[in-house]
Amino acid sequence: MGISELSGFAFEPDPMTQSKSDPGAFTRLYLRHYDAIFRYCAHRLFERTTAEDITSEVFLKMVENFQTFDGNEKQFRNWLYRIATNAINEHIRKTTRRSAILTWVRWGSSKNSVDEGTAADESQGNQAVIKKALLTLKPEEQAIVTMRFFENMKTEEIAEVVGTSASTVRSQLSRAIEKLRKHISSTQLEGQEVTI
Repeated sequence: MGISELSGFAFEPDPMTQSKSDPGAFTRLYLRHYDAIFRYCAHRLFERTTAEDITSEVFLKMVENFQTFDGNEKQFRNWLYRIATNAINEHIRKTTRRSAILTWVRWGSSKNSVDEGTAADESQGNQAVIKKALLTLKPEEQAIVTMRFFENMKTEEIAEVVGTSASTVRSQLSRAIEKLRKHISSTQLEGQEVTI
């Protein structure tokens, strides 16, 4: 097929390249990823206002560095998760209010609404214990657990975000899950029944 035969075809520009010069395309890219990054921050921080602040920080860093980003949209998404992970870990390191975070925990089950008060109380108690257990993990472990189980990311994707190999992620995830199990088991031994 010659060049003259190709003239009738409309080539769609790469969305990442287009986003660097077209404000409308950039806005669409931003909107496609905002909710997922906010949700990730909320799952890590357990408090909406802080999650909103960190999400704003992530996208500010994204805007500041976007022109130098070179990759496809999947790599862009993983880049955003990496920025978010670093911002969250920095926030956790700086804050001395980890126990205060627990008092703000308001774990609503968005996917499975429970009508019966008793079941809801039991579920809320379980979720509070699980969140408390998550806070016993190192920030890096929290990030991996959150990305795997809350964001349903594959180990290869997590590895790209945190800058390590998939086998290392699997190993860290396995150790983190074991720590969570031990923490939850000790809670059960103290008389607070937990069902997962």
